[in-house]
Amino acid sequence: MTSQTITAAASGTWKLGDRTVNRIGFGAMRLTQHGEAFAADAIPRDRDQAIGVLRRAVELGVNHIDTAAFYFSQLRSANELINRALAPYPDDLVITTKVGPGRDPSGQWLPHATPKQLRGQVEENLRQLGRDHIDVVNLRIIGTDSIAERFGALAELREAGLIRHLGLSNVHPHHLAEAQTIAPVVCVQNMYGIGASPEQKEFLHICGEQRIAFVPFYSIAGTGRTVGAASGDIRDVHTIARSRGVSAAQIRLAWTLHQGPHVLAIPGTGDLDHLAQNVATGSLRLSEDELTVLDSLHHETA
Repeated sequence: MTSQTITAAASGTWKLGDRTVNRIGFGAMRLTQHGEAFAADAIPRDRDQAIGVLRRAVELGVNHIDTAAFYFSQLRSANELINRALAPYPDDLVITTKVGPGRDPSGQWLPHATPKQLRGQVEENLRQLGRDHIDVVNLRIIGTDSIAERFGALAELREAGLIRHLGLSNVHPHHLAEAQTIAPVVCVQNMYGIGASPEQKEFLHICGEQRIAFVPFYSIAGTGRTVGAASGDIRDVHTIARSRGVSAAQIRLAWTLHQGPHVLAIPGTGDLDHLAQNVATGSLRLSEDELTVLDSLHHETA
């Protein structure tokens, strides 16, 4: 694959509310440091390198960037890197952030925000990004309890014009149903990748039926999560990758995009070559036989 000449437009498009985005986007979680995200001893990434990756992503047609105010390392903030690299922002660029979790200046995790604290988190994202509104704000949660109060607080900020569209992250189908009684939901951001459970697959299909974007995280890293993709991988993934002359990560990402036209990928990297490979994956079309093999892989437990 000649990744240098392939742009994000090759992946097709989907709508986040009234905003059209290419299905290959960019996730900023790993942009601020080398190694594991959120690790206390992580080495901050070179500032110019991070800025160069962001600018190159936009040059390659990426117009959907996923970030958060709690994406930071000792010296770098993802939001402020995005601001420095891309402001004044292109008209077609959609920036999505998430609220709920928070970290103190030392990097320690805080209790999830209360409904009253969510406004402060939204305003902090606005300040760091240098914007007067955010295109999409996802409420990220832990657990199965009602989200009505928290989502309602964000719906009020949407009415006030600080937020354009609302989404959900790390949720269950009943959360989506509950949120939709309060305000429109344009996306669901959940963990998803090869080996997904039947419940995960069903939720992805529910979103597709309702024309809600499904935005998987850890689609490449899998069970590696914040550490990143493991050096070992499922044999069948490697076999298909070798036959295609691409990486196992590209096969994982391509499989994710094949799960439905409403699936939006947000792979992240701080490396220009990996960025080009991720974007080029949008042009990779897996065969029915390849999809059958990948679909049959069991849920990963290690």
